[in-house]
Amino acid sequence: MKKNYAFLLSMLFVSMNFAQVSDTLKVENERFDFRYKKLYVPAALMLSGIITDSNGKESLKNEIVEGRNEHLFGFKNHLDDYAQFFPFAAIYGFEIAGMKPRTDWKNRTAILIKGQIVNLGLVYILKKSLHETRPDGTAYSFPSGHTANVFAGATMLSIEYGEDYKWVPYVAYGTATAVGVMRMANNKHYISDVLFGAGLGILSMKAAYWTHQYKWNRPKSEQDPLAILYTFPEK
Repeated sequence: MKKNYAFLLSMLFVSMNFAQVSDTLKVENERFDFRYKKLYVPAALMLSGIITDSNGKESLKNEIVEGRNEHLFGFKNHLDDYAQFFPFAAIYGFEIAGMKPRTDWKNRTAILIKGQIVNLGLVYILKKSLHETRPDGTAYSFPSGHTANVFAGATMLSIEYGEDYKWVPYVAYGTATAVGVMRMANNKHYISDVLFGAGLGILSMKAAYWTHQYKWNRPKSEQDPLAILYTFPEK
């Protein structure tokens, strides 16, 4: 019985601390405005993915696979299967740790869901439509879903915390790049798949921010909403 009381007290203490941190942060839901220059990086990555998606024997993507088979033959791990979700965990974990995000958790979650519906939806459609074979002979290759997923998470993490914490984008995109490299090292994707997936992930999440209306947690108006009913114009 005493153990149960101790557990309940400890959970109450944790909840109070988390609520205190949330109150201290005072998230103001600053909008992420659209600018054309924010299209340059994802567009360049996607275009590079299309350009390098050549099936010629001397093509860049096949040259990289040959180099991988020569120096990393037999290499295999599953770290990339888990690392792709690290940025998404950090999106909420950093706030719990006391860091101030750009967006409150309700709007943040809505943006995340919208961005991933577009991102992973397009990945699925492209994979099923193009039917490109992976380097190891299995389907489907183009584009890389793992890479699109982790770059979407890295983009969101950078938008939420990058302005106040300059190191966050380096860690976020460094992790995303490592996942893309591991997909090639595991012989699951060509460089074209990874480049296009990276651009798609970045663009999908930025588009989710650009189009979001921030309907949740809007500050309540201090004006009486019924005032208009009993206010008469001056003569």
